[in-house]
Amino acid sequence: DGRLTFHPGNQTVDLPSIRFMRRSGTTFLNAYTNSPICCPSRAAMWSGLFTHLTESWNNFKGLDPGYVTWMDLMEKHGYHTQKYGKLDYTSGHHSVSNRVEAWTRDVDFLLRQEGRPMVNLTGDRKHVRVMEADWKNTDKAVNWIKEEAINLTQPFVLYLGLNLPHPYPSPYAGENFGASMFLTSPYWLQKVNYGAVKIPKWSPLSEMHPVDYYSSYTKNCTGEFTKEEVRNIRAFYYAMCAETDAMLGEVISVLRDTKLLQKTMVIFTADHGELAMEHRQFYKMSMYEGSSHVPLLVMGPGVKKEQQVPNVVSLVDIYPTMLDTARIPVPQNLSGYSLIPLLRGKADNQVSSPEVLPRPSWVLSEFHGCNVNSSSYMLRAGRWKYIAYADGRSVLPQLFDLSEDPDELTNIAMKLPGVVRSLDRMLRSVVNYPKVSSTVQDYNKREFITWKQSLGQNYSNVIANLRWHRDWSQQPQKYESAIERWL
Repeated sequence: DGRLTFHPGNQTVDLPSIRFMRRSGTTFLNAYTNSPICCPSRAAMWSGLFTHLTESWNNFKGLDPGYVTWMDLMEKHGYHTQKYGKLDYTSGHHSVSNRVEAWTRDVDFLLRQEGRPMVNLTGDRKHVRVMEADWKNTDKAVNWIKEEAINLTQPFVLYLGLNLPHPYPSPYAGENFGASMFLTSPYWLQKVNYGAVKIPKWSPLSEMHPVDYYSSYTKNCTGEFTKEEVRNIRAFYYAMCAETDAMLGEVISVLRDTKLLQKTMVIFTADHGELAMEHRQFYKMSMYEGSSHVPLLVMGPGVKKEQQVPNVVSLVDIYPTMLDTARIPVPQNLSGYSLIPLLRGKADNQVSSPEVLPRPSWVLSEFHGCNVNSSSYMLRAGRWKYIAYADGRSVLPQLFDLSEDPDELTNIAMKLPGVVRSLDRMLRSVVNYPKVSSTVQDYNKREFITWKQSLGQNYSNVIANLRWHRDWSQQPQKYESAIERWL
């Protein structure tokens, strides 16, 4: 959640490496994902293209394997490149359940697709390395800098992708079968200021926007939660962020020890945030700030120190920024814009180069995957956040004034039809969203039919045993019939 990297969110947990980056470089106060889920977001970041252009519609469908990423171009131009950890931009390798849930979102049924969010404390106060796979990848990156990067005669670019912070499905057995776990140890939890953990306000279920209600239900969050449960989920999430911060610290330390820090640009960002029980949801897949607002901090040569940039930016800006840094010509077809002028402390209107188009005053995010029963499109411009759904007619839009309502509790779309019309016009000038929504619907049906046919006689058994199996087992015939009607 990008809001944790600046005041007031950062009072909940101590993030020393983020604090160091803030002092040593630039923090973007309004950075957004272009799609709030792993694979489509990473596809946007690695390609510099919006999701409707990459057609990375869900967590399984990413970039074509041969797509030329910014790292490929840098390698072609003489950079030594190295990648460790989670990449997830050609395919998310996510479960069959993920795919089927995304394809069937237009089916007229409500089924829980997630286990109830819970917390799990492991180890003792000395247990530092909770997420071992991430620590292993961090070690690999650190060792590579120490042993390889230091001896290179050419410039290098290193990518380290972490899974953390991320809730994990519990083992599919036992008491908490299928639950989604926020996992940490007492070592990290003691870094959280429980007193500063805010309990989000929830709208009554009857007043929720229909798409939000669907998301809350499928994520198994419509039941009763005590304040203590909600506070714990949020605190455990912040503790997981503290562990991530320590991994960032390892990378910064080795750059300092090898005398590379002063001549290396370091970028810290994320594919999406975490709702952690805001709006009666956890996970991502939402245009609310907890899910769509990402961290973006940059430090290094030529980057202004202790700078906070209020401009709206998004992950598609990484591609042109990387090329700009390496002085590689930036392709014209990209959705993003180089951040270099902002990093150097120049206002957009000071960028005088005639071939550089001025940065737009908006950012776009879109979502087409599971846990949401309609394609959604978010335009963030100035104080406004405008969210349109489906064909723009069948589902009511949402409008939030983030300067007055930072928690996004009051949809003022009906009150301000003029603002809605203006923002909707702007959105349609960027993406023909009714057409994209229709394309996604056709894709979902086509993919589902292909999958169903591949299972043959086994179809009924497989579909009954996906993550929604508990709800499904009560009325299997009803749900199978709903799918047949949709088809």
